[in-house]
Amino acid sequence: MTLKPLGNTGIQVPTIVFGTSALGNLFTALSPEVKEEIVKESIKYTQPQTFFDSAGKYGAGLALESLGNALNALEIPKDQVVVSNKLGWVRSPLLTPEPTFEKGVWRDLKHDAVQKISYNGILECFEEGNELLQGYSTQLASVHDPDEYLAKASNAAEEATLFEDILEAYRALEDLKKKGLVKGIGVGAKDWKVIPRIYKHVKLDWVMFANSMTIISHPLELMTFMQQLADDGVGILNSAVFQSGFLVGGDYYDYQLIMPDTLENKQKFDWRERFFAACKDFGVTPAHACVQFGLSAPGVTSVALSTTEPEKVKRNVDSTVNKLPDEFWAELKNRGLLHEYSPV
Repeated sequence: MTLKPLGNTGIQVPTIVFGTSALGNLFTALSPEVKEEIVKESIKYTQPQTFFDSAGKYGAGLALESLGNALNALEIPKDQVVVSNKLGWVRSPLLTPEPTFEKGVWRDLKHDAVQKISYNGILECFEEGNELLQGYSTQLASVHDPDEYLAKASNAAEEATLFEDILEAYRALEDLKKKGLVKGIGVGAKDWKVIPRIYKHVKLDWVMFANSMTIISHPLELMTFMQQLADDGVGILNSAVFQSGFLVGGDYYDYQLIMPDTLENKQKFDWRERFFAACKDFGVTPAHACVQFGLSAPGVTSVALSTTEPEKVKRNVDSTVNKLPDEFWAELKNRGLLHEYSPV
């Protein structure tokens, strides 16, 4: 696996970063044996360096704990693993039948989680994360979904207070970096427009865009900002390139159930039908096209992918490595599926 530098972090990473929400029992509860096999396959196909993205919110810390369990069981050298940990949630006792932090999506959890976006809260999240990793450590740290945190505000004054909380959280991350406890600080968000706002105040080393830079939706202003980050030496990771699964045949778009019941939604379904037809004509899977497009965006080092099935890890890796012919992209443009400015 060829490695590339992630911005100025000093860390070399492969073209794929493995998401770990499945290790936290997202939608389905996996056995420890299956989780270990997923980690084993991930390492097998990305040597000499494997990159995992996790969060205290995933399964109320279960994803981090499962990752630590698997890495220790497999006796993976610590210098062969990079862990990115999105901070903002810590474990709490589970006092209700299901967790309160995200209802209906996590399975068989033994803990709940509470949000702590503050200077001391982020330090607590960082320490707990490393404890759960059991000997492995967080090299890349970020604040988890600051856009969702700000969205809780009911008025401008409250929103300003919440934004100050976020800046305090980043002050904690900056102190961790000064002490050499992390190599890079970053941000991940579904609403990409919160990222330039934070970037005005914080010297970010890397950025993760989620559900924003996809083959169906890639605003020119977003690509312009990504180019600015790349020019500034900021590493870029691209996540959720399937637009919540819609681009590979799913029923959700931007994490919302979608039906062709409005003009805007009908246009999305029409686009997908024509996209699938073009992929079929070229013998290309829609998933492969989505991943390669995600990698083509300005400054992108890696695409984040995850799976609940160990046997699909290699397929995911291959989709980041195997490029598609120029003729395929040209045909997508000819069919009106891409813009002239689309980066392929």
